[in-house]
Amino acid sequence: MGKNKALLLPQVERKLQIVGSQIKLARLRRGWTAQEIAEKASVGRSTITQIEKGSPSVSMGMYLAVLNALGLSDDILCLAKDDIMGRTFQDLNLKTPRRIKKNGTD
Repeated sequence: MGKNKALLLPQVERKLQIVGSQIKLARLRRGWTAQEIAEKASVGRSTITQIEKGSPSVSMGMYLAVLNALGLSDDILCLAKDDIMGRTFQDLNLKTPRRIKKNGTD
């Protein structure tokens, strides 16, 4: 049996490719080869190549291992941090308290 490939919308695939490019740029800024970062992250060199291409078939754990090796593991904490849509839905579902009449009945 082969691995299942994540089916992503084109705009989501593009975002993952941008993440891969940003990881590659971080590696290059440090002057490291793909083999060096692979060793630091304890992953294969081919995994680095796939990550830098933004491959959806690479596990999130592998992406995090590479971020950690680059000293960027805290960047993962920014994902879904400012959930504007979720907070909007939450606010719409908040119940407003009913006022109680002075005589004690609704």
